[in-house]
Amino acid sequence: MIERLCIIGVGLIGGSLARALREAAYVKEIVGSSRSAEHLQKAVDLGVIDRYDTDAYKAVQGAELVFVSVPLGAMAAVFEAIKDALADGAVVTDGGSAKASVVEGVKKALGTMPAWFVPGHPIAGTEQSGVEASFADLYKGRRIILTPTAETDAEAVKKVRAMWEATGASVNEMDVEHHDEVLAATSHLPHMLAFTLVESLARMSEQREIFEYAAGGFRDFTRIASSDPVMWRDICLANRNALLAMVGNFRDDLDDLTSAIRDQDAGRILRIFQDAKAARDAFAG
Repeated sequence: MIERLCIIGVGLIGGSLARALREAAYVKEIVGSSRSAEHLQKAVDLGVIDRYDTDAYKAVQGAELVFVSVPLGAMAAVFEAIKDALADGAVVTDGGSAKASVVEGVKKALGTMPAWFVPGHPIAGTEQSGVEASFADLYKGRRIILTPTAETDAEAVKKVRAMWEATGASVNEMDVEHHDEVLAATSHLPHMLAFTLVESLARMSEQREIFEYAAGGFRDFTRIASSDPVMWRDICLANRNALLAMVGNFRDDLDDLTSAIRDQDAGRILRIFQDAKAARDAFAG
């Protein structure tokens, strides 16, 4: 059991972690921190956290484990703020979606990579944001990826792994670069496509009619365009190299389909669609 957990950034991800651990009776006290006292008081009222402090330096004091769940652009500042306030033996982990960016931010703030930091990323979420959207089952059956560095203490990794397993999640480990490549393809690129499609259609003169007649397929594909724009802006910039490579690959494939349609090449179009269907069915199965 975690005696005291501090969550910096009590939104969907941090709030759901708190709810899951409380439901599992795996934590005794949860302290929240963010810039908004009003937001944190709401988290207290909802029973997500026990108390809070808008000063991260004070919030982490005495915490056995700290979970940092803030936009990627704010990571370095958070670690700079808490580095001298951590208790002896405290372990810190995070939920950032681009691990190279987080690791670089920690090194910048501390001048080195500390043994007590375990980079991590829960592969879970919804298009909703805020503590009101949090729920205890968010991580059940989902994957959590830990990307420990060469400096990360093995016992710290065990502690973070045990925390996530208590939520019902499955925990895997991989190196930082591989994580960012995989997530660029499976998460970051789909979000960029959804945002771009909706923005493109919204600029069309007949946008009202388009959205009025949007069917289930459009709603399913574009659901993630309702995600937090600030968070995804930071992800886009933080993982830009891997994301640009994926965008380039997708552009080539889209050009191939465009050419097939222009040439009225029914066989080629059908092969593309059949291959896609087979891959999607195998994944869904």
